[in-house]
Amino acid sequence: MIRRSVFRLALLSTVLVVSLPGTYAQCPTSVLTGGLKAPTKIIFSTKGNLIVAEQGEGPNTGRISLIAPDSGVRRTLIDGLPSGFAAPNIDPAGPAGLVMRGRTLYVAIGVGDAVMAGPLPNSFIPNPSPSSQLFSSVLAIQLSAAAEQSTTGFTLSQGDQLLLKSSGSVDLSNGGGDRLSIELIADFPDYVPEPRPGLPNGVRQSNPFGLALSGDHLFVADASANIVRDVNLETRSSSTLTAFGLLPNNRGFGPPVVEPVPDSVRLFGDQLLVTLLTGFPFPVGNAQVKAVDIASGTNAPFITNLSSAIDALPANGGGFLTLEFSTDMLNPTAAGRLSYYANPSGSPTVLANCLITPTSMAQGEQGIYVTEIFTGRVMKVTY
Repeated sequence: MIRRSVFRLALLSTVLVVSLPGTYAQCPTSVLTGGLKAPTKIIFSTKGNLIVAEQGEGPNTGRISLIAPDSGVRRTLIDGLPSGFAAPNIDPAGPAGLVMRGRTLYVAIGVGDAVMAGPLPNSFIPNPSPSSQLFSSVLAIQLSAAAEQSTTGFTLSQGDQLLLKSSGSVDLSNGGGDRLSIELIADFPDYVPEPRPGLPNGVRQSNPFGLALSGDHLFVADASANIVRDVNLETRSSSTLTAFGLLPNNRGFGPPVVEPVPDSVRLFGDQLLVTLLTGFPFPVGNAQVKAVDIASGTNAPFITNLSSAIDALPANGGGFLTLEFSTDMLNPTAAGRLSYYANPSGSPTVLANCLITPTSMAQGEQGIYVTEIFTGRVMKVTY
């Protein structure tokens, strides 16, 4: 069996990066805010706030925060979202992908602790007692503009989670007059059977990690299943839009091929841009951005020669931004990198090569905002 790595394994391999010194050739960064709980995805709201998905610090401590892009002041939008310590490294996994339209915020909930490490190397089995019944799902949060601008935060209780699972919706009040509603848009299987010799109950987990919207369709990048799902928001049905094949391993050791690990999806006209992180041993230069045709589901290389690609974004004014978690996942001194491409086949301009475990970005008028999962920070990159 091919040794694989979902996003969590990739993160853990570079934990030593947090001790890097702060002097680099391109380091036009400043700390916008800190103290976040494993921030993973960042977008702008329709009111101009930054919205950050945080994996949490343990069971059901996932959080969505609102951050002012000028001052860095953080407020809680909602706490108590599903999260859990994920196998095999027992690191938190919960809220991940974000996308917003109008007053509806869509949130992907990742794998959590839905599976456990199996008895064989790199194997997984079902967890009979997961922390939440809402792992591997997509939630839609409806909130008013007034609540976004002034809320002191909402909390999703365990009872609320059970109600959401059983009835498909729940209404919350924060005691200060603010209200919001949450709807269960998609509830994917936590895992699918993946038996192997000596492990008939082996499974492959689902890990929704990125979201994009086009019309009435919500696209979900699943980092473990190596697919992009297409969720019809009218019928609430889902199907596989595209699947990504194995990638060559150029390391000179380990398996001949590695898993693609799609971890971000962005809308680009009638296409989707999907970043492939790659699995262990994280071949250098084989990570890439794939372009997926929405109509046909065909995918093709778009930007290549990347390492541990974690996000890609059509840039304001043209061109493209790419974000790499690390320039070499097996080198503990290699930092993350933000680059600009005037065109997909051109040479990149490095905007910042001093980022520490970056995971997502949002571009505003004043700069590019980047989440760093291990430092718990949002960085502002000026250019």
